[in-house]
Amino acid sequence: MFDKRRFIQYTCKVIIFFVFLKDVSTDFSMIRVNQDIALDENEIQEEFVRASGPGGQNVNRVSTAVQLRFDIVNSASLPADVRRRLLRLGGHRVTGDGILIIDARRFRTQESNRRDARRRLVELVKKAAERPKPRQKTKPTFASKQRRLTEKRRRSRIKQQRQSVGPAED
Repeated sequence: MFDKRRFIQYTCKVIIFFVFLKDVSTDFSMIRVNQDIALDENEIQEEFVRASGPGGQNVNRVSTAVQLRFDIVNSASLPADVRRRLLRLGGHRVTGDGILIIDARRFRTQESNRRDARRRLVELVKKAAERPKPRQKTKPTFASKQRRLTEKRRRSRIKQQRQSVGPAED
């Protein structure tokens, strides 16, 4: 028997699903960082290595840790200014050739560590994409100058009191 109400509910769910899919990027080989930047998955290399720590019997047999490598210098996905900031933000994780290495071994499964490494990469790129605020020069206030000079005079008096008075006369 045909249930019209169920058919309408199902149709609405399907329509909502396809509308949602239309809004989401259809290129699944890209990792969206923000509105302007998307990383190409082909620029990311992942290597699975054995991880220390918890894992039970699998710890010596299964390679669960992920070493994610991203070539910052040769990446076509990143604008030049973001590339420069990312090289600086990467710190010790960036090799001399400009390759960012993210080591993820927090979880027991490959997939979880893989997601964790990619999430950390996206966070780092997001941070690098933020333009730093230019520093505004400020002058010290009159009161702060007065406090500094007062403290200087006080320290000077203390140091003068430490000096020897001279030879004692009998």
